[in-house]
Amino acid sequence: MRTLSNIAVAGALTCVAAPAAAQLRPLLDPPASAEAARARVEVFLLNQGTTLAPAQGPAELEVVAKDGTRLRLIAAPDGEGPVAPGAFARVTYRLAAATPPAAAMAAAAPPAAAPSVVAEQPSRTSRGTTSGFFDRLHPYAPTYGVMGGGDAGAKLQFSFDFRLLGHDDGPHVDFAYTQTIFWALDRPSGPIRATGYSPELFVDVPLGGNAVVGGGYRHDSNGGGPTNSIDVNRVFVRAAKAFDLGGGWRVDLTPMAWFYFGDQGIAPDIDRYWGYTSLGVSLGQRGGLKLAVTARGNPGTGKGSAEAFLSFPLARISDALPHLYLFGQAYTGYGEAMIDYNKRATHLRAGIAFTR
Repeated sequence: MRTLSNIAVAGALTCVAAPAAAQLRPLLDPPASAEAARARVEVFLLNQGTTLAPAQGPAELEVVAKDGTRLRLIAAPDGEGPVAPGAFARVTYRLAAATPPAAAMAAAAPPAAAPSVVAEQPSRTSRGTTSGFFDRLHPYAPTYGVMGGGDAGAKLQFSFDFRLLGHDDGPHVDFAYTQTIFWALDRPSGPIRATGYSPELFVDVPLGGNAVVGGGYRHDSNGGGPTNSIDVNRVFVRAAKAFDLGGGWRVDLTPMAWFYFGDQGIAPDIDRYWGYTSLGVSLGQRGGLKLAVTARGNPGTGKGSAEAFLSFPLARISDALPHLYLFGQAYTGYGEAMIDYNKRATHLRAGIAFTR
């Protein structure tokens, strides 16, 4: 194990730090390359203050690897704390993006090609080599698989967001897609009972102070045919505001409003059950426990629904465990599956999540 005497201060680190972490100075030995940083990067935090401080480093660090590659590192779950004045804490960061040296990019590019602003990232498997601009691919709604008893069955959800135009610190246009599958494990042969498909296109505008406003178009469909199709088209506006509670804890509020247009198939009265507004509230600690609840409904009819997620990172239990989350999901109200938009049910399920 390396000692602190062998750790070099990475000069001119660019970071976004929470106020609680301002008195902690990050120290690290720059990785040899981006490949060497993919697994993990150990960072030591020196408490330069005069009081105890939680072992919470900056959310992001920028450092130049020994081969000249510029690396952007994102904090993994925080280390144990608190950190005494003058003492060190060891935390882990993971690689978010890497920009090769200008000379290396020029040598690798075809002679007549225009310089690339964002490097393409390859992925090699037994199927072959694929590539994409993964720095523009982000989590969206939680991606998970959960199971429950009785008629709850299994629920699987996959969701992603792809940045089409712009960057996090300015207005940007995104495409997102969410697919939800309900698997009736309580029935003979375990059929897929229902599936929901939800593409959307939206614009987000950061306002500063941990606030974002946005709006766009969302289509929800059960994938049915002429006799059982439900197709809901909505234009929506929404906002998100985060409040830092200290110690890595934060609260997020996400109100949303929408209106419907177009033919809705066999669900012309879906607004009676979905309503026109929703509110999401989450309380979580970075690298720790998170509880998120979203409610929607129509006050005029008294019908609606609420869904809750409770998650905890397995890596917090042991470094040997995969980077997944223990995940619990609960739903009560109308329309968990689109085909059941006018049916009320309550289900509890538990399983594993890839994002939260």
